[in-house]
Amino acid sequence: MTTRQPNDGLRRLYRESGWTLRQVAQEVNRIGTERGTPLKYQEPSVHQWLNGHLPKEPVRQLVLEAFTRRLLRPVTHAEAGFPAPPEESNGRPSTVEGLIDLGRQDVDPARRSVLSAGLFSVAVTVPGWPDVVGRMEAAQTGTTRRIGTAEVDMVVAMTERVSELDDQFGGRHARPMAAAFLVNTVAPYLRADATEHVRKAMMSAASDLCYLTGYMAVDEGVHGLAQRYYLKALELAGASEDHLTYCTTLRGMSVQAVDLRHGKVAMRLADAAAAASPQAGPRMRAFLAGQQAHAAAQIGERRAALAHLRGAEHAMERAESRGRVFGSYDPASLSYHTSQVRFELGDTHGAVAAMQESDRQRYGIYRRTRVKERTILAERQLAVGHLEAACETWHAALDDYPMVQSGRVDARIAGMCGHIRPYLKNQAARGLYERARVVAPAVVAV
Repeated sequence: MTTRQPNDGLRRLYRESGWTLRQVAQEVNRIGTERGTPLKYQEPSVHQWLNGHLPKEPVRQLVLEAFTRRLLRPVTHAEAGFPAPPEESNGRPSTVEGLIDLGRQDVDPARRSVLSAGLFSVAVTVPGWPDVVGRMEAAQTGTTRRIGTAEVDMVVAMTERVSELDDQFGGRHARPMAAAFLVNTVAPYLRADATEHVRKAMMSAASDLCYLTGYMAVDEGVHGLAQRYYLKALELAGASEDHLTYCTTLRGMSVQAVDLRHGKVAMRLADAAAAASPQAGPRMRAFLAGQQAHAAAQIGERRAALAHLRGAEHAMERAESRGRVFGSYDPASLSYHTSQVRFELGDTHGAVAAMQESDRQRYGIYRRTRVKERTILAERQLAVGHLEAACETWHAALDDYPMVQSGRVDARIAGMCGHIRPYLKNQAARGLYERARVVAPAVVAV
């Protein structure tokens, strides 16, 4: 019988991390939950891994990500003493080929569970503006006829329509539509003959659609997939020299990171977005500074958070003096950031007031955001002891919930039920719970 040898690589990582066996298990479990597959590992399992027992391949990915996050650097299979993963193509796909592959996998129902298992990585390599600007491969002439501004306008219009559907109904159904459009229409256009002006305009339009598709993946909680779409958006933005979409995408990646409680990563991305937009107008500066404020508050940098928030407020005042632009960063968004900053800094009452102001300012078209942020408001109202007010706010969220298909909203409604269960002797809480069982039976049952 072969004697199993200790895993020296994993032991080195364990010593470097400074963790206990229990902390390793807790972090692996937490990442599993983040991926959508909750785990219940305990100290004995970690002890077995250190002594040479090989976790299953999906769990190895979780272990690597746990140490990557802890050590703030990429950790490979070899470094952890794990066998190499199944062979993948050694050739780096072109931007268009990579986009086609990503979209096809997203559309294919058989692949959706595999994509959903992808992890958010704190060590993902984010290309800087000089690394992506103008460097996409030359156009490859195919069977598609020569394209012009009409095709660009069509892609822009379709992206706007998908965005409207996402705002109203959530991304669960809109994202597969966007992915199919990327594969079947946009990718062939990117390979078609065109003037340089049209070619750059098409790459810019494709970048914006990739960003939106990534955002919808975040909404569904498929965070590894979202990062892949975001990175494609950065490549295409650089190729088209589209600073606006490049900065917007970096800011979106920061939002994803801060919502997953990776504050340092969120801060780095928010700062990168701000640094890459030297010619930004006041509304864009408010857009970026608000995210910098949220990220800074999450990592405890109070002075920086408040300074960024003041900067966002001043920029918003200048932007609003020029007239409100529908669909852009607006006062409701700024009030949301104000609420997040106050909450992270320990001012829950102030966070409630700012979130209430955000709710009053928000356009009705943003139904998904309204439901999500009303649930956040209710949680904070409950935290300060306002049970009846919280129940009233949750009722308002349930009014719109049946029309929204969103993983984030589902999670918030499930969380609502957990929050109110201790108060079911209260008439308001009991009424809310009974209504939730009717309006959202699948979520409440989870």
